[in-house]
Amino acid sequence: MTAIEDPSILADFEEQVKSNPSLRKISRDRVIYASRKLRKTKKHGRPILCDFGQARYGSNTYTGDIQPYIYRAPEVVLRMPWNEKVDIWNVGVLAWDLFQQGHLFYGRDSDKENSDGHHLAEMIAIMGLPPKEMIHSSVYATRFFNSEGNWKRTIEIPSISFERLEGNLQGEPQRLFIQFLRKMLKWKPEERESARELLDDPWLRSH
Repeated sequence: MTAIEDPSILADFEEQVKSNPSLRKISRDRVIYASRKLRKTKKHGRPILCDFGQARYGSNTYTGDIQPYIYRAPEVVLRMPWNEKVDIWNVGVLAWDLFQQGHLFYGRDSDKENSDGHHLAEMIAIMGLPPKEMIHSSVYATRFFNSEGNWKRTIEIPSISFERLEGNLQGEPQRLFIQFLRKMLKWKPEERESARELLDDPWLRSH
């Protein structure tokens, strides 16, 4: 998120709500309002860290869905326990999105609906098959992988790779950027580098 530096944007929003109230519905103990867009700003404000409603502290292990869908780590998609290493995965995917101005993973079927199978197929295209022990640790994984740990091929694995998709760099800079991403985008959480280790990455230190 970015800060709103122009207060007139909020004043305009307030007047619109007064003159033309948003559609709403009452759901048990709360009122849900239809979304309303803010007027576009001519200049973005300071970056703001926000939305900590589902934040977790420390190195404990948790379960359940977290993260915006396209940024979900493999262990979350496979409904496995997860820890702080999901944040390292997020940094990798977000670094790609910011640098490439497009998403690395979409995870959608032909109807544009979220699809774990399509999401996993894209991950396989980028990282190869997940380790067998990871598949065997997830009951949900049996929907997509057989007992040998191979993809069931009910969904086609796309012909994509870092090298094919990356279009802003060439030669050594591209190699270093992809190497940086691969330190974070790994199937097994324990194999992802820590934030401290990533600070010493050659690609980061070259910028």
